[in-house]
Amino acid sequence: MTGRFITLEGGEGVGKSTQIALLADALRAQGKTVVTTREPGGTEGAEAIRGLLMTGSVDRWNAPTEALLFAAARADHVAKLIRPALARGDWVLCDRFIDSTRAYQGGAGGMADADIMALHRVGSGGLLPHRTLVLEIPVEEGARRAAARAGDAPDRMGSKDAAYYDHVAARFRTLAAQEPDRFRLIAADGAREQVAARLLAALDDLL
Repeated sequence: MTGRFITLEGGEGVGKSTQIALLADALRAQGKTVVTTREPGGTEGAEAIRGLLMTGSVDRWNAPTEALLFAAARADHVAKLIRPALARGDWVLCDRFIDSTRAYQGGAGGMADADIMALHRVGSGGLLPHRTLVLEIPVEEGARRAAARAGDAPDRMGSKDAAYYDHVAARFRTLAAQEPDRFRLIAADGAREQVAARLLAALDDLL
């Protein structure tokens, strides 16, 4: 693989969708060929699984079932979109990847990280990003933003209680401390252009 694989992570309402678009524009301005995608999703099969994961009641699936569904969606996504793009030399920007499963189903859902990574090795060959950018804002602010975005129809993963998202945020910080070469924690407060500049600066060594 000659391309670069960059993932944006974080809790609810941190602005990943906005920032991935801005980062893609900045990289294209530097002459990079950029593919943007998301998880769960990105391919026809993975989008179908997304429908199962993101709809229904909060207790529709337990954490192990969620992890299995995410792993299946990711396996299709990696095989059909991400690896081919990287092989072409493209930059792939993905809104969430394996570290969301580690934070949500692991940190908040109680699954062992080793079990989650075992699923990832089987389904996706253990593929990891070259850089993982974790957007951080206070959990309460993220919940406010997410509620404003969703209105009266939050999805399943956006409908958990506050304690769940506290665990998610804590696990992202733990992962970043464990893998400092891959992770960067990015303050997501302030104007969106300021946040975009922080993200681009966190890729300096890869450009």
